Amino acid sequence: MASLALLRPCIFHHTHKKSSTLTLKPKPISISFSPLTPPPYKLTLKNGGPKAQITSPAAPARLISIAAYTLPFFNSLQYGHSILTQYPKFALLFDPIIPFLSFYRSLPYASFIAFFALYLGIVRNPIFSQYVRFNAMQALTLDVLLVLPLLFQRIFSPGRYGLAFRVMIWAHNAVFIFSILCFLYSVLSCLLGRTPYLPFVADAAARQI
Repeated sequence: MASLALLRPCIFHHTHKKSSTLTLKPKPISISFSPLTPPPYKLTLKNGGPKAQITSPAAPARLISIAAYTLPFFNSLQYGHSILTQYPKFALLFDPIIPFLSFYRSLPYASFIAFFALYLGIVRNPIFSQYVRFNAMQALTLDVLLVLPLLFQRIFSPGRYGLAFRVMIWAHNAVFIFSILCFLYSVLSCLLGRTPYLPFVADAAARQI
């Protein structure tokens, strides 16, 4: 009986240790992707499991981004003279924008003013979101690249006949089609709230932001 009485405190002490458990509450883990990732996601892990929250740019940000891409679009139409003349039915698609294009070209130094308005007013303005600033910078970078074919044309002077003239026409058609595809892709992406990434342009634009 004496030994049984001595064992009781030990048994009680041992069972008390077993019953004590350490409970740790997991802290919420949030992982935010870059604002340039299309579309911007925010992944939040909670106690009940992973829960993804998708945020989309506001409507004004999308509209400003779409308006920025009209600058390279209007400036690229000068390369479509040959292909629009060769395919009149394709040229009918551009009839709705002729009044806007005429007004744009009637303003003196319109392209120059629009370029610096986008760069100083949006790209370098911290008031706007990074989504808007990136799209504006990408549109400006594309607009700068559209000047290069004209510089090559003035340097080499291909003339109006011969093989050099045909190569120039092919280059103009390629630049025109590329710019139209970039414009359509950018507008559609902005309407969906995603970030368009243009080839040869996106990396250069991202470095300026």
